Amino acid sequence: MRAFKYVHRPGPHEAGTDLKLYYCGMEDCAPGHSWGPGLKDHYKIHYVHRGRGVYRTPWQTYELSAGYGFLVSPDTVSSYQADLDEPWTYSWAAFNGVQAKHYLQRARLSPEQPVFECRRPEVIEGCLQRMFEAGKSSPSRDMKLLGALYDFLSVLTDEAYEEGDMPPEAFVPMRDRYVKQALEFIETNYSRNFTIEELAQSIGLGRKYLSRLFKEALGVSPQHFLLRYRMDKASELMSNGELSIGQIAYSVGYKDQLLFSRMFKKMKGLAPSHYRNR
Repeated sequence: MRAFKYVHRPGPHEAGTDLKLYYCGMEDCAPGHSWGPGLKDHYKIHYVHRGRGVYRTPWQTYELSAGYGFLVSPDTVSSYQADLDEPWTYSWAAFNGVQAKHYLQRARLSPEQPVFECRRPEVIEGCLQRMFEAGKSSPSRDMKLLGALYDFLSVLTDEAYEEGDMPPEAFVPMRDRYVKQALEFIETNYSRNFTIEELAQSIGLGRKYLSRLFKEALGVSPQHFLLRYRMDKASELMSNGELSIGQIAYSVGYKDQLLFSRMFKKMKGLAPSHYRNR
């Protein structure tokens, strides 16, 4: 008996987003109810509330019961089946997105390691219930669903580490962490006019030290990286014929169109108008 199912069809505005929820639901499975072997083109996480069942991947067979869950990964042949005597009741969330794999890796989930155990079932069940509630009609349904999905994945990430465990980022050298923070700042703020001094201050470093870290890690200065990043973004915007060169310049942090044109030609070898016509 199917207790709940919500299907969301991502629209064009969601293309390239970090995460996009496809569908979610809950089901009391009939004895022996099964899926596969087959492929999906997205990720799907099942969480077992009660009962038993089997999940099979190309590498291993898992016998699962209440408190466990499993990940179905895209382009990986898998199958699952409810027990004949104690069929499972499970919830599921199906999703994808450009950061989906990254978030799952943080939760220590992958095609080769697809099973997890939840030590706090009330927490993960609460997340799923909020996801189901968010699926009810409302003007902000898509935002509520996405928020619930992030909450769900955050719980899985927390559950993946025993108390005292160190997450993977704890073993990243401090230099690399600083560079990563600087790159994230640039990606978020490239469309406004800011100085390298401001960039350095945002992560608590001096300008000279940040420049040294950048050159060691990326082979270029922060100024050069920022210029290249902005001009790459400008190149992408050139395909939009409704935007003027001045609007493109402003969109990548340049109020002075002449300065933008000079920097663009320096990086791309052509003036913006010639680059667009080509």
